[in-house]
Amino acid sequence: MGKDETDKELVSRVKQGDRTAFDLLFGRYQHKICSLVSRYVRDPHEVEDVAQEAFIKAFRALPKFRGESAFYTWLYRIAINTAHNHQMAKSRRPPGVDIAAEDAQFMDGADRLVETESPDAAASRDELAQAIEQAITALPDDLRSALVLREFEGLSYQQIAAIMECPVGTVRSRIFRAREAIDRRIGPMLDR
Repeated sequence: MGKDETDKELVSRVKQGDRTAFDLLFGRYQHKICSLVSRYVRDPHEVEDVAQEAFIKAFRALPKFRGESAFYTWLYRIAINTAHNHQMAKSRRPPGVDIAAEDAQFMDGADRLVETESPDAAASRDELAQAIEQAITALPDDLRSALVLREFEGLSYQQIAAIMECPVGTVRSRIFRAREAIDRRIGPMLDR
């Protein structure tokens, strides 16, 4: 069985709900996609995040994949579009305007800073934060550990793999599944 036939079989299994099949596809193409994304995104940490985002998009769009092209070709296009979108979003951000809150008092016009968040917005923000915390707490230990080490501790995938004593691909898969589980739980709140 050739690579394209194996991919078709794995895609079919993913469409039937087999997440392990997606993990296999992820493992097979993660290095190629990271390499591709690195042609557009220079920061190695951003490369990993953009590649992860491309895999998430692919996973979500997989039910619509018709198989008219090879899976890798389709995934390749998603990765390029994701990298381009990342670069466009990054270029829209004004450079060097991020100011730490504690430094704002030293800026010209700091005395004119006002609280702009309404009570309703603050309540919604607090409700969302609580829902995210509950979603994280509800995760299985392996998914929660990988996510916390990445998102709250800021560790690289390689560092997390060393800590958890598993391959980097497994770490990526766990983080992907954790993000997906959180998204499912808080998605309805975001739709409101």
